[in-house]
Amino acid sequence: MKMVDVGAKAKTERVAVAKGRVRMSSAALAAIRERTVEKGDVLAAARVAAIMGAKRTPDLVPLCHPIALSGVEVDLSAGSVGVDIKVTVKTVDRTGVEMEALTAVSAAALTVYDMLKSIDRGMIIESVQLEHKSGGRTGVWTRTEVGQARLKSRRKS
Repeated sequence: MKMVDVGAKAKTERVAVAKGRVRMSSAALAAIRERTVEKGDVLAAARVAAIMGAKRTPDLVPLCHPIALSGVEVDLSAGSVGVDIKVTVKTVDRTGVEMEALTAVSAAALTVYDMLKSIDRGMIIESVQLEHKSGGRTGVWTRTEVGQARLKSRRKS
């Protein structure tokens, strides 16, 4: 195993978007909406966890480069079946931020679970996935509507 040498790569703008969901009971959803969760504001705590997760990714994923993040945007919503999570991570660096976006979604989902486990231990963390990435040698990648991957090549010759 080794950490890939990115020293010769140019610094470019890179963006990654990841999504996920915590599926839960109607009682757990009601507690979020009514703000009656004993530990406090579930969505606020999950937002902070996502940002912290993105920032601490190299501490959790062994071969991940520590990079300077220029932005982490977290969107959380209590939907019809659970909490939907979307995280956008940006940097200007030599390597991408896909792992940071996926880690952020995972940290947010785990925080939601932790805060609501007294109400619903049967929650399901699901569909944690990369939706979009741009920048770097491979260009733009976007998940299609049917769940397949599509690569839009913008490689330079």
